[in-house]
Amino acid sequence: MPQSLANLHVHLIFSTKGRVPFLSDAIREPLHAYMAKVLQNLNCVVVIINSVEDHIHLLFDLARTVSVSDAVKDVKSSSSQWLKTQGPSFSTFAWQAGFSIFAVSASNVEAVRRYIANQRIHHQKKSFQDEYRQILRKHGIAFDEQFVWD
Repeated sequence: MPQSLANLHVHLIFSTKGRVPFLSDAIREPLHAYMAKVLQNLNCVVVIINSVEDHIHLLFDLARTVSVSDAVKDVKSSSSQWLKTQGPSFSTFAWQAGFSIFAVSASNVEAVRRYIANQRIHHQKKSFQDEYRQILRKHGIAFDEQFVWD
């Protein structure tokens, strides 16, 4: 086959280290725009990025020439460095060491997009930890609580 084609939709989730509520309303939009640019520079198409104070969700199409680990490393390290330039209150900013990424079928992209768009409403009723456990179980991922949180 002379042509390489891909259509890989992914849902990436990670939190601030220790779930410290760094992501205020004032920084949220510029952070999302910055992350979108990092992904665009990797030829990944961003569907939506949304966050609450202590974690972030990204839904994007992974470029066929980029590995999952490279995309995650670039978006986390670049955004962390950028956040540290946004004022003294961000001098100790860090993302958690880990992340979760899930494949999303083309037929579910819109549902996941809506879910990510409604994070504020969703988190009025459910904590990040409860949400995360539920997502891991939904995707059949075994986990040990002792190693999930940092």
